[in-house]
Amino acid sequence: MRHHATAWLAWSLVTLSVVLLVGGIALARTTRLADPELYPYDPELYPYGGVVDAVLSLATVLTFSVVGAIVASRHPRNTIGWIFCSIGLVVGLNALARGYAEFWIASSSGPRSLGETAAWFGSWSWTILVFVPTSFLLLLFPDGRLPSPRWRPVAWVAGLGITGFVVSSALEAGPLGDFPQIVNPYGVDSLVVGVVTFAAAVVAVSSMVASAVSVIVRHRHAGSEQRQQIKWLAYGGAVVVGTIFVAGAVALWNEYVGILAISVALLGLPVSTGIAIVRHRLYDIDVIINRTLVYSTLTAMLVAVYFGGVVVLQYVFRELSGGESQLAIVASTLAIAALFNPLRKRVQAFVDRRFYRRKYDAAKTLTAFNARLREETDLGALSEELVGVVSETMQPAHVTLWLRPDTASKKDEAPG
Repeated sequence: MRHHATAWLAWSLVTLSVVLLVGGIALARTTRLADPELYPYDPELYPYGGVVDAVLSLATVLTFSVVGAIVASRHPRNTIGWIFCSIGLVVGLNALARGYAEFWIASSSGPRSLGETAAWFGSWSWTILVFVPTSFLLLLFPDGRLPSPRWRPVAWVAGLGITGFVVSSALEAGPLGDFPQIVNPYGVDSLVVGVVTFAAAVVAVSSMVASAVSVIVRHRHAGSEQRQQIKWLAYGGAVVVGTIFVAGAVALWNEYVGILAISVALLGLPVSTGIAIVRHRLYDIDVIINRTLVYSTLTAMLVAVYFGGVVVLQYVFRELSGGESQLAIVASTLAIAALFNPLRKRVQAFVDRRFYRRKYDAAKTLTAFNARLREETDLGALSEELVGVVSETMQPAHVTLWLRPDTASKKDEAPG
């Protein structure tokens, strides 16, 4: 009964988060369409009138909330599931508060205190989404508990730092950041607030670093299963970090596409974390990492070859004919098609040698044994070599080779 109630609560939070988000998006969109002069859509920041951003917000809430509900339903004592559910709930509340604040400013209908409070909450609640998941996800992953009691001070310091930063941000005096026409109704004009904000930010960032260190410490003392779980978390984080670097280059061409790429990549973090916690296809992470290393490297090399070939050939055609030619693009495309398989095999071999040395050596040993097997006729020598191959590739504690006796031959030799 308790497990059923926990699952009901978790999925109720998912529903509530989605309802709050949809309500906030509907309020904001209705207000912007009714009064485009007050809240115009910037074509550079919102090229599709905010529709893509609304869909992405919905996807974010669904991803975090659904993964959190799955984890909380299966492992009610794992705090990470409830953290993910809370993230979805905060995003939904933030969207509803901002939507109502825009509606109140545009229409001037409704209680003033409620409109100002909604704008106030929408201006600072994002800080919760930055510090809480990062610090406590790393500190509590994967079982929802601290690595050891010695890490309790880190958890307390993280909680105090995050609380101090959020509270001081909420009490900062002056116009609200996203609603400059409204002065913070709960602001405190004091130097103490600024000092607390700076000190709390330093403490919160330090706790995030300490939480990252806790993952390394946990990995050193973890068993094989927990190591695979940590690999999933590391893979999700690596994808996010790698996307941020790529998006930085893309943003030079189109800022909106760069931001969109980062937002989509962030959704992989809760997914990878959820897979690790519920142990769904847990041991597939090695294959996924291998394929990611191979194809990301291959893609980067092919892109470099393509653009390099286009630039060089365009220069050559410009010198020869005095103008540009489409042949440069065609030639570069054909070169990419011809280089794909040879490059993929070379990159795969390099990745296996560099990151999967034991697997690479085992494959080479089995290939050599397979060639030897075709030529060897001595059963004794073949048995010894087979035992040696198994010991070298699989490294078991003991190896025993048992050969079934040839009973058919004995029956043929028996007197009639």
